Amino acid sequence: MNEILIAVIPVVIIGIVCAAVLVVASKLMAVKEDERFPAVRDCLPGANCGACGFAGCDGYAKALCESSDTPANLCIPGGADTARQLGEVLGVEVADVVEQVAVVHCAGDCAHTQDKVIYSGIESCKAAKLLYGGKGSCIYGCLGLGDCAAVCPQNAIAVCNGVAQVQTCDCIGCGMCAAACPNHLISLVPDDKKVIVACSNRDKGAATKKVCQNGCIGCKKCERVCPSGAIKVVGNVAVIDYEACTGCGACAENCTVKCIRVEDLGGCHHYQS
Repeated sequence: MNEILIAVIPVVIIGIVCAAVLVVASKLMAVKEDERFPAVRDCLPGANCGACGFAGCDGYAKALCESSDTPANLCIPGGADTARQLGEVLGVEVADVVEQVAVVHCAGDCAHTQDKVIYSGIESCKAAKLLYGGKGSCIYGCLGLGDCAAVCPQNAIAVCNGVAQVQTCDCIGCGMCAAACPNHLISLVPDDKKVIVACSNRDKGAATKKVCQNGCIGCKKCERVCPSGAIKVVGNVAVIDYEACTGCGACAENCTVKCIRVEDLGGCHHYQS
């Protein structure tokens, strides 16, 4: 019996000492959390999309509490309602939220381009891209296997006729589809804009025409007719500066291959088969 006590008592004493040390350490080394954090976090939608530029909603909430320089209107999915709630909790004035929607910069559907190989691998754009850049003849185009649709939290994107399409009224501008696209065909555009370039092919015009009838040929006609200088051909494909774009549509009207389009991004576009 004495042998057992001799063995047990030191262990108990060590346990008590360690517990006391942990209690003291938890008090002395505790990181104080801003009392506003739970309220700020509750205002955010929980999409954890990273569109605000921070590591999820927790990261954005922490930044808002720690620095008054962090704008409270960065949550694109939450929109104006979330910005207003954050302003009330933090006691600050909040600028308007620039709501955004996803735009697919490709018009190479089944009617205007063709496959170069028969793909029978994993149904994933990232996997298909590893095989000679994908099954399509245009290596810059939509791979059509729906990685973007799979990650969309709103089911606002689908592959129709070989190309991803966005139903804009359901899109919350989280940007998860853009991050998932291995060809970087999707970007976020302010929903009050009207003009988009539906091509990402960076080859010269003759090469582009061989693989897609809807591809930008880099003729620069759009540059010449734009009254505000908002569109330039960069790397053989037209690119719009949305800060300068007035939405006049002159570029779309004069586009030789009709890859520049005027669309109401703030409206509701339904999928087209």
